[in-house]
Amino acid sequence: MSTPPNPFGQVLVALVTPFNTDGEVNWTDVEKHIDDVITAGADGIVVTGTTGETSTLTDPEKIKLVEVAKKVAGSRAKVITGGGSNETAHAIELAKKSEKAGADGNMIVTPYYNKPTQAGILTHFRMIADATDLPVILYDIPGRTGVPIKYETILRASKHPNILAIKDAKGDLAEVSRVLNQTDLYYFSGDDANVLPSLSIGATGLIGVTANIAPTPYRQIVDAVNSGDLKAATAAHKSLEPLVRATMTHVPGTVATKYILHGLGRISSPRVRLPLVGPEEKEAAQIEEEIDLVRDIVGVDFENFRPDRNAAAGGALPKVAGTTR
Repeated sequence: MSTPPNPFGQVLVALVTPFNTDGEVNWTDVEKHIDDVITAGADGIVVTGTTGETSTLTDPEKIKLVEVAKKVAGSRAKVITGGGSNETAHAIELAKKSEKAGADGNMIVTPYYNKPTQAGILTHFRMIADATDLPVILYDIPGRTGVPIKYETILRASKHPNILAIKDAKGDLAEVSRVLNQTDLYYFSGDDANVLPSLSIGATGLIGVTANIAPTPYRQIVDAVNSGDLKAATAAHKSLEPLVRATMTHVPGTVATKYILHGLGRISSPRVRLPLVGPEEKEAAQIEEEIDLVRDIVGVDFENFRPDRNAAAGGALPKVAGTTR
C-alpha cells in the first residue's frame, strides 16, 4: 500500500483555549495565539483536544474553534479537530460538523471511562472514519482513557482508507518501530519529552503542548531531522528540556502552559475551567524554578517572564456547561 501525502503537517500544536477571567472563551486571544504559533513555525493546529480543555467545551464552542482556526490559518497550517467523544454517535456528529466548518483532519481519541474491548475501539474508529472524508489521526493515550490501542488493533485500523496516522502518548518506542515497519501510518509524538527519540526512529512529527510556548525549536528539530542533522536536532532538544519539564511535570499541561503564556504576556488570563485549577503555591514555585533553567530558546524571552499566581488561582465555571459525556 502506497503512503498518501501527509495531510496534517509535522509541527502540530495541541492548542490551549484561552479564556477570560470568568471562564468564557477569549476569541481575540484565540486568534492571536493561533497566528503566533503559525508565524513561529507550526504547520498544524489541533483545536478542542485535551490541551484545549475539550471536556469542558460546549459543542458550539468546539465548532467555532475550528472555524476561527481555519480563518486565521488559511493556507499556512492545517486545522485538526481533536476532541472526539466516548460516545460513538456524538463523535460522529462532531466530526460531521467539524468537516462542514472547514477542518482539514479529525483526531479521534480512544473511548475513555467506558473502557471498551479492542473490538469496540476498532468499531468506534471505523464508524467515525466512515462518517466524513476527513483524514484521521488515532489518539492513543491510555493514561487518560484507561485502555490502550493494542498493536493488533492498530494494524486492523490502518487498513481503513481514511485512517492515516496515530498520535502516540504511550511512549513505547519499540512498539512505534514495530507499527512503522508493518504499516504506512504517519506517527506523531504525543509526549513532548520524546519528540526527538520518536523522530529518530521514523516518526513524522509531533502534536505538542510545549509547542504552544516555543514552536520554533520544534520546527528546528523537525527540519534538522529531515535534513539528517542530528547535532542541530539534539541541540534544540536539549534547549527545550527544562521548559518541557516545567510544562509537563508538576500540574496538567494545560494549566502550566496557560500559566507560562500569561507570564510571558501572550494571553490575557491563565484561567482554566473546573475541575482544572491553577497551580498552588508549591506547584507554581516548581514551574518557576524549571523556567529559571531555560537558556537560549529561539522565539521566547524569559527575561520578560512575570508569572501571576493570584490570577491563576482556582478555576472557572462557564455560563453554559460542556457537552462531553
